[in-house]
Amino acid sequence: MAEVDLMKRWPGETDEAYPDVFTKMPPQPKELKPGQLTQEQVEQFFEEGYVIVDDFFNRDEELEPVKKEIEGMVDDLANKLYAAGKIPEAYTELDFFNKLTAIDQAMPGAGTLLHKQALMPQSVGRVWSNERLLNVAEQLLGTSDISGHPVWNLRTKTPQNEASTVPWHQDSGYLDNDSYKVMQLTAWIPLLDATKETGCMQMVPKGHRSGKIAKHHCCWRDTWYIMLEPEEMKETLGVDVKDAVTCPIPYGGLILFGNTIPHRSLNNTSDKIRWSLDLRWQRSDRPVGFYGMKDGVQMRTSQKAKVEIDWDAFNAVTRQEKSDKELHVQDDEFSTTIAGPWMKKWEITHVNRHVQAMLDAGEGGTQWHGLAG
Repeated sequence: MAEVDLMKRWPGETDEAYPDVFTKMPPQPKELKPGQLTQEQVEQFFEEGYVIVDDFFNRDEELEPVKKEIEGMVDDLANKLYAAGKIPEAYTELDFFNKLTAIDQAMPGAGTLLHKQALMPQSVGRVWSNERLLNVAEQLLGTSDISGHPVWNLRTKTPQNEASTVPWHQDSGYLDNDSYKVMQLTAWIPLLDATKETGCMQMVPKGHRSGKIAKHHCCWRDTWYIMLEPEEMKETLGVDVKDAVTCPIPYGGLILFGNTIPHRSLNNTSDKIRWSLDLRWQRSDRPVGFYGMKDGVQMRTSQKAKVEIDWDAFNAVTRQEKSDKELHVQDDEFSTTIAGPWMKKWEITHVNRHVQAMLDAGEGGTQWHGLAG
């Protein structure tokens, strides 16, 4: 009987647990570097699984350039879709918080195209390799040998859009099983005040403490997102969604969390787009768990606090192009369908167009767009 049960297990399922990786606080510096957290904040991160820093960035110098560059990307997308006859106009009169909504209404799923580009804007690269953020990563990871994880995301959370409302999950549910024993630090950074109305994050405190990855299912509604059921969360992780904490973050702030805490994002019920970034770091000597598709990018070493990063080389290997090449797929440049290797890790309990794309592809690589928030 035991053998039969094991045969029924999905690739993502395991009994392994690494609580110390996610709960044991590394030795803290006697003198804090710029940007580093207080003792109380560090303790909260390892005890609760997350910590909010309300006022971290210089908004004008660090985040406004990001918004400006993204605005240019939206303009380029609008012009491209208009030229192809996909939308009736380029919506030149609309601003950063409204234009993509109009585009998405004219061509449902158009926001996904921006998400699928996966090219690192220079301004985002500067934030990701920000000295103060790397100081925080050093403090929480317990090492000065730090790499940026290859999965970063620009979130285009348009109002009342199911495709951008993310169900409960653990980030490692999207990665291969090598990630289960590696602390991967995420900074989730909103580009406006993230509130319950605009669709901020929710965390389940202490959901990381078992050091386990619970069983997920694929896929939620008409999306490519995996989902972690509340009953499974309680049984495997020992926490209850009734204890979930809503985490509003002001513009200029961030929330830090690891890859094992259950979290989700709320629906955007406002009338403007909730733009956000999620950026990740880990120890350079640990596997990134990215299915061999792309390596991390070295950002700091024990010898060099600031590594010169070749962003052109990083952008040269894009997630979609890499996976399409492995799969021998000719992806329509205007396709809003997303599929990924995480779909093969878990039981498929709902087939939609995204899941069907993975099933049609058969064995091999697939597009990558996960770790949602």
